[in-house]
Amino acid sequence: MRIKIINTLCLGLVLAGFLAGCSTTQKITSSARTATEQLLISEAVMRSIAQSSDFSLPIPKGSVVKLDLFGISGDKDLVKGVVAGWLGQQGYIAQDESATYRMNVVVDSLGTEHANTFFGIPPISAALIPISLPKLSFYEADLQTGYARFHLDIFEIPSGRFVGTTAPFIADTHFNMHTVLFLIKFKRTDLTSPPSVGSFKNMVR
Repeated sequence: MRIKIINTLCLGLVLAGFLAGCSTTQKITSSARTATEQLLISEAVMRSIAQSSDFSLPIPKGSVVKLDLFGISGDKDLVKGVVAGWLGQQGYIAQDESATYRMNVVVDSLGTEHANTFFGIPPISAALIPISLPKLSFYEADLQTGYARFHLDIFEIPSGRFVGTTAPFIADTHFNMHTVLFLIKFKRTDLTSPPSVGSFKNMVR
C-alpha cells in the first residue's frame, strides 16, 4: 500500500513538472502602450476619417484653417495630425499664420477596451510543496477593441463667429487572441499587418 502511495505521488510530481515546463513567460511591453494597442487606436482614427471621404465643410475650399485640440486622452495629438492631413486632401490649408478660420478638434473618446474570457484551471501555488502550476487554458479569449470618436467645431477669425459643427467621426478596430487546449493560439483582427507574438505555430517551426 505504501509503495502504491509513493508511486502515485511520484507520478503526480512528474506530471506537475511537465505542466510547469509548458508554461510561457512573456514580457508584455517596454513602452507605454503595446504595438497592438497603438495600431488599434491609430487605425480607428484613420478609418473614421476614411469613412468621411466625401464629407464637405461649411467653409470655402482653399481656406487657411488653424487647428486647436481638445480632449481627455493622452493620445489626442494623433487626431490633430490625421485631421491636418485630411484637410490638405480636401483642399484646405492647415496652419496658424494668416488663418481665416479656427477649427476646434474635440476628441470625445479615444482609447482601447479589453475583455477576457477564461475556461480552465487558474494558477496554483502550493504552500507545503514548492511547486507552482501555471494557468491551464482549455479555452481563453483576450479581446481588445480600439475606438475613436471626435468632431470639428468651426469658428471665423477674427470675429469668433460660430460657423458650424460636423457630425462625429466614429470608427473602431479589434484584435482578439484565442487559446485552445493550452498551446494552440490563433487571432482574429481587422488591423493591417499587426505584430505577431509567440504562438504554437511559431514554436514548432
